[in-house]
Amino acid sequence: MKIKRLEGMERYDAYLTAVYCFHMRVDDVESQRELYAADTKEDWGAFDEDGTLMGRIINHKFPFYLDGKPIRTGGIGAVATLPEYRDRGVIKSIFKELLPAAYKDGEVISTLYPFKHEFYRKQGYEVVRTWNDYELRPGLLCEYRFDGEVRKWNVGDPVTDFMTVYKSFAKQYNLAMDRDEKVMLDHIKVEKPYIDRKFSYVMKQGGKPIAYVIFTDVRHDPAAILQVEECAWTCRDGFHAILGFLARFEADYGTINLPLPKGIDLLRIVQSPLAYEIKEIPQQAFMVRVINAKKLLEVVAKPADCDFTIKVTDELIAENNATYRVRNEGVQVSRKAKADMELNERALAQLAVGGLNLDEAMLREDVTVNAKEEMLRRVFTEKKIYVSEHF
Repeated sequence: MKIKRLEGMERYDAYLTAVYCFHMRVDDVESQRELYAADTKEDWGAFDEDGTLMGRIINHKFPFYLDGKPIRTGGIGAVATLPEYRDRGVIKSIFKELLPAAYKDGEVISTLYPFKHEFYRKQGYEVVRTWNDYELRPGLLCEYRFDGEVRKWNVGDPVTDFMTVYKSFAKQYNLAMDRDEKVMLDHIKVEKPYIDRKFSYVMKQGGKPIAYVIFTDVRHDPAAILQVEECAWTCRDGFHAILGFLARFEADYGTINLPLPKGIDLLRIVQSPLAYEIKEIPQQAFMVRVINAKKLLEVVAKPADCDFTIKVTDELIAENNATYRVRNEGVQVSRKAKADMELNERALAQLAVGGLNLDEAMLREDVTVNAKEEMLRRVFTEKKIYVSEHF
């Protein structure tokens, strides 16, 4: 088996693999030949002895926030193996090459949406809850009202107001993307809004944007569903503006599906005598992996008096296997015989992004705390997390 980054027409073969494995229906795949052959994404493939492409992985590149700072992140996508080559370790073999290469390329963490948690745990990834979905009737938000300006985005309009809100919002949430206007437009734009039924609104107060909502209209019997794809706010009034705007749709929709970041619990906030009707659905469909343990520990927010040692083990990225002394002013490899904390790359990823608290970590079999428990509690705290990129 040969593993390599794909080039030229190999990328077109990878596209055909995706068409087959992801149940895509394309009238004319041949028309896509030149487009995919010229693609520049980091695309990895595994080839059989006769040179046939067996499977592939795309490693997208994203700047995701961690404790308010943008870091280099990989986004694993398009993972596929043709059925005649399955059960031969194709994807595992690609990861063995891809992950060390990501380390050399400067990535700090890698992320993905799993088809099976256990499969990706074997590659060093671990589950992180990134948001909760809330199902509710619009009428449950009748206590909220927004009397400010509401403006619908139309094709050709700028996305400046959306960017203003997003930039203020995203830095507060780990794993949110540091977007530019092109990415923002990709989330908003739609070619046929009244066919695709996708709409975007920005709310303003005193002429300043304070919130936005992007949603789709889902046909459903006996009543349609308002599916919020994304919302963001700059302040409390902005959050209330979203709820007040959604309350206006009581006559139009039977249900609102509202995703909110992990760390923002609608059931604790909403003012409604019937709040018990709201359904909360935790989302566990996201996984994170450490790529560079030292850089990750450097980025994590720390108290001024931070000083502890941590031993990291990683089966696939040898450079991560070390004991590190972590202080507010920097992280260095330590020669201390016994670290204050010992863990593998999976537990470190959960703790570093704020998806796991220390009490939970200490219940894992792959985490040992030997000393400085009070300090570790101050460093590895639960944090607000939100992911709205799809790859």
